[in-house]
Amino acid sequence: MRQEFWTAFGQYMSPVLSSEGGKINWINYKTGEKDIYFRMNADNKTASIAIELTHRDEDIQALYFEQFEQTKKLLHKALQEEWIWLLHTRNEHGKLISRIYTEIKNVSVFKKEDWTQLISFFKPRIIALDEFWSTAKYVFEAMR
Repeated sequence: MRQEFWTAFGQYMSPVLSSEGGKINWINYKTGEKDIYFRMNADNKTASIAIELTHRDEDIQALYFEQFEQTKKLLHKALQEEWIWLLHTRNEHGKLISRIYTEIKNVSVFKKEDWTQLISFFKPRIIALDEFWSTAKYVFEAMR
């Protein structure tokens, strides 16, 4: 069911162009920066969308997080909402990451009747992240 949802979401988003006018794989969004990911997740209880910073070096990961903090106003302007900011937390595999995210509860990717709500949650936020990233990515390119 999970795979079926993501396939359906990908097909639904397929005609939507990126903020720069090109075709884009919304499900597997490529930021172009190693260790910076935009991730969407849905399970049997919640759905979340996040910016994940995964650099192995804690200090560099903290620097990336600081850079996002510098662009916080731009991010929130694009998203039209505040997200949760976590510096140095553990993911489901125990790996140290930093996350900027939002989530909804009481939805299940395994219930087709929740899919409309999930799509309505993911679509505007991944588009807003893309809009934000089209401007903000240059800050991170300078850190390479």
